[in-house]
Amino acid sequence: MRGGRVSRLGRNFAYTSGPVRILVTGGAGFIGSEYVRLLLGKPLGSAEGVPPLEPAAVTVLDLLTYSGNRANLAPVQNDPRLRFVQGDICDPALVDQVVAEHDVIVHFAAESHVDRSIAGAAPFVTTNVLGTQTLLDAALRHRTSRFVHVSTDEVYGSIDEGSWTETWPLAPNSPYSASKAGSDLLALAYHRTHGMDVVVTRCSNNYGPYQYPEKLIPLFVTNLLDGATVPLYGDGGNIRDWLHVHDHCRGIALVQQKGRAGEVYNIGGGTELTNKDLTGRLLQACDADWDRVVPVADRKGHDRRYSLDITKISQELGYAPSIDLDHGLADTVRWYRDNRTWWEPLKSAPTA
Repeated sequence: MRGGRVSRLGRNFAYTSGPVRILVTGGAGFIGSEYVRLLLGKPLGSAEGVPPLEPAAVTVLDLLTYSGNRANLAPVQNDPRLRFVQGDICDPALVDQVVAEHDVIVHFAAESHVDRSIAGAAPFVTTNVLGTQTLLDAALRHRTSRFVHVSTDEVYGSIDEGSWTETWPLAPNSPYSASKAGSDLLALAYHRTHGMDVVVTRCSNNYGPYQYPEKLIPLFVTNLLDGATVPLYGDGGNIRDWLHVHDHCRGIALVQQKGRAGEVYNIGGGTELTNKDLTGRLLQACDADWDRVVPVADRKGHDRRYSLDITKISQELGYAPSIDLDHGLADTVRWYRDNRTWWEPLKSAPTA
């Protein structure tokens, strides 16, 4: 046993809860940093409904590319259980060294912006596929007790009616979502081939504080707060399900502790809106009018609608979203209004 109450049976990897050492890849990013804050007791919302995590130690492995930010970890930076390692998940020697010291891996690190993947797919394939394979190989060597692979609903493609269950065929339409689908399949293959304790989560569109301002909600909010215009793709009729980042991390925590090895769990927010409807809510929240909205040509291969069925995680693990969209958006707008020192340098950086 290594670090916590961990058992291994034959060639299989079995996980039980307890004070374990957790490696969080991409833990300085938007979603990963909220997971670290949740682990260390300073999340954006209530941890109600999540079994006590109580990690013995948490290590963040992050390359600190344009969207990684040490400031995202400021609320927990003085916690003695936290360690930060700057490095690349594609670096086999570093990954091997770090993975050897941990019981559980929660894998967020990824290139994730669709528009950037359309402009150039290579970094997405390298990080999302090769990086995941590098982590999986290290986890296999060191018999990591649980590997939580965090993915996206975009791997399913687009759906006109109904909602995706976890058994829905994958049909990604962008280089980003294709690279994530590849990493999902790799992770599940390591479970089926090697008996590794791997679980995969697929989430709907996240929003909340600390989100890099290239994504829709922080881009619109920060532009509107600055008196600038906002771009609306096509007819604005694309539909997304919106999930507060804190609820997403609550779902991941339940999967980390109680999910079944080899399974996929959808994590959704339960609120579907067209991009035009969402734009209207953001305009109202920022005291702005529709004259600030500029229609732009639609994105290549733009998926029309995403919708996740969350019956499985709700029934098996007791998950339910706790932050409704009205309150979540209001809190998010307030956070960006009050934290200009966080986002203004990001928007003025060359990569923006």
